[in-house]
Amino acid sequence: MGLKVELKPGERIIIGDSIVTNDDQRTRLIIEGDAPILREKDIMTSDLADTPCKKIYMIVQLMYLSRDPAVHHELYFNLMKQTLEAAPSTKPYFDRINNQILTGNVYKALKETQSLIEYEKDLLANA
Repeated sequence: MGLKVELKPGERIIIGDSIVTNDDQRTRLIIEGDAPILREKDIMTSDLADTPCKKIYMIVQLMYLSRDPAVHHELYFNLMKQTLEAAPSTKPYFDRINNQILTGNVYKALKETQSLIEYEKDLLANA
């Protein structure tokens, strides 16, 4: 059985290299195969990537959607290093993200990066 996805009217989803936009009715899809899939609520655009950790999320997202994730590694590791220098307390988050990337679980790395964004939000609120 494939992945069941229910889309609201007008909601978008990325499946592989394609963006699918739902029409004006609720729709249920069953997706089989191993193409990368991202719901609209999980998509980070360059306009939304306005903090270092959101930029990291966007890079991990590009890794997830890419046929060759390694092309994004240099940019990711440079930004990770800068973030660690500015906020050493982010190290446990990067340890988990890096572990997922290095074991090929880039979708799980993307989910871990959401926790990093929440932590960054707390850091900025208390700065």
